[in-house]
Amino acid sequence: MPLAPRRLFCVYEHRYRDRHVADAVANGRFPIQGQTLDLGVEPDWMGAALPPDREWRLEWSKFYYGLNLAQAFEETGDLRYCRAWIALVRSWIAQVPIDADSSDVLARRLQNWIYAWSRFAPLADLDAVSSGFANAIAGSLARQAAHLERHLTRERNHRTLELYALFAFALALPSLDPAGRLLGEAIAALAENLLADILPDGVQRERSTHYHHVVLRSFVGLRENARRFSLAIPDGFDARLTRACEFAMHCHRPDGGIPALSDSDGGSYLDLLALAGDLLGRPEFTYVATAGAAGVPPDSRHAAFPEGGYYVQRSGWGDRERAFADERYLIFDCGPLGDGGHGHYDALNVEIAADGRPLIMDPGRFSYNDDPPHWRYHFKRTAAHNTLTVDDLDQTPYRRGKPKGPAATARLLRRASSDGLDLLWGEVRSSAYDAVHRRRVLFVADDFWLIEDTVSDVLPRKYRVRFHLAPMMEGARVSAAHSLTLVAPGLAIVGATDAALTIEDGWISQDYGVRLPAPVAVFSADPAREARFLTLVAPLAVGAEPPVVAARRVGRSCLVEVRHQATGLCDEIAWTSDEGGVDDGSRQAASWRRVMADGALVASADVSAAAVDDPASTLAAVGKGSSR
Repeated sequence: MPLAPRRLFCVYEHRYRDRHVADAVANGRFPIQGQTLDLGVEPDWMGAALPPDREWRLEWSKFYYGLNLAQAFEETGDLRYCRAWIALVRSWIAQVPIDADSSDVLARRLQNWIYAWSRFAPLADLDAVSSGFANAIAGSLARQAAHLERHLTRERNHRTLELYALFAFALALPSLDPAGRLLGEAIAALAENLLADILPDGVQRERSTHYHHVVLRSFVGLRENARRFSLAIPDGFDARLTRACEFAMHCHRPDGGIPALSDSDGGSYLDLLALAGDLLGRPEFTYVATAGAAGVPPDSRHAAFPEGGYYVQRSGWGDRERAFADERYLIFDCGPLGDGGHGHYDALNVEIAADGRPLIMDPGRFSYNDDPPHWRYHFKRTAAHNTLTVDDLDQTPYRRGKPKGPAATARLLRRASSDGLDLLWGEVRSSAYDAVHRRRVLFVADDFWLIEDTVSDVLPRKYRVRFHLAPMMEGARVSAAHSLTLVAPGLAIVGATDAALTIEDGWISQDYGVRLPAPVAVFSADPAREARFLTLVAPLAVGAEPPVVAARRVGRSCLVEVRHQATGLCDEIAWTSDEGGVDDGSRQAASWRRVMADGALVASADVSAAAVDDPASTLAAVGKGSSR
């Protein structure tokens, strides 16, 4: 009987079931990253004319489309899908040296060959289709695995992927690992890698939401295959995996997508969360993964991940007054740049969602290609994010790969939370200029946000605060009645300080190589040593008038009134300023009152918080303080 791999659990198999892709590849056409090339079913793997962005070739070399071909063959029994996959694999083996690709690319190809082979083999005699195929692919996989084991990346997400490929190879083809050495070593190394790369608060050390979930796929895949094949898992694995899943749970927007922070695409990983809920016995994971259809709601809405530098505000989990997808959501980036070269220059950046869709978005990564017109730089720069720029400089000077000099440093100064009011306050300092930028984010009445940006320098500077709107908001306009109010489908942005508002052209990328035009709201201050921006960001019902905002300062206090024209309600928000940071020992406080047109009190909240000294205690306090 010909050699064939055991069928493993593939954590991303469901993402590759596109018949159109299978039909194209069966005819030698490869649709990848928004570009389709006709290269034949036995391509010239080493010499074909490919797009200038090398990522296209790397993705082509990983063979994900083999899963589309396998799915089409399972559904139709049409041998042309099988023949096409065999022809692609055999031509690769014949043409491409083992060391032609980096270790991480080899690892993904190794996995995808195993996954596809295990699906074709039970349904067709592959040796009858192509004589000697089983021995040819088994021999190539063994050589690739041996090369990979000798050339493992030392750390971070590539190492995770590579170790998981060795695990999959050894588990799927036990006759090629007869003593089980490689399987045991791969499991042990993956457990060490989990503890090394997932920070104690659960965030992957590169601090990219995309790479966090790519890495999480491998660890959840290991855990599920261990369950299916009765493999022992090292101590401590489940505890750290649970923390990583908690970050995944909180960072997903209510609409089910993730914010594309740093080098990230968009998309959803709720399938991972659903599986983790079952594996780890966490019904709150199940609840979020199913948008409340099963499980129980998480016991906290406002989450803190102080080592990763991410903080989340959320109105609820569909268990209060709104449907699950319509809840309000904000994520605040207030931490280190991230290990390696995947970090963007985006400290104090926010992404905001409400009513089933994103409103203010992080633009994503788009490309790793740094050739003209330099899209790589465009998407990494500070001006491409929802934060403040100083003289249009980047917080961290740009270079290929990871920064060579000192990176900007961001830290959380305060966190305070009560029912109806949540306050975040952070700062960023840069080596590129002396200006210190501090941002307060106040989530008011579980409904809208006030964002205060203060900045000061020893020299006059040009300051800009940008908010990148979602692509479907191309109808965004500055209100004819108020020059500091932007109105867009589902959104109002209102400036409450002396700053000019304009709309720029921008871009949002949710998939690698694909960008969509999107408007950018820009608040600008005249050159000065100091500047203050106060901005209201509010979801807006269709046909509704935007809120009217009035702000004034009394001593160290900022007082804001937000009048909702549709209801007649007025929100009164106040907070004390502390521009010296946390070293003077003072305490920052904030309060909120909602009153009717006749002055009758509807609701209120008061918060105060000491400086953030102990991230672990802050995390525990926020979770407890925001329980419902």
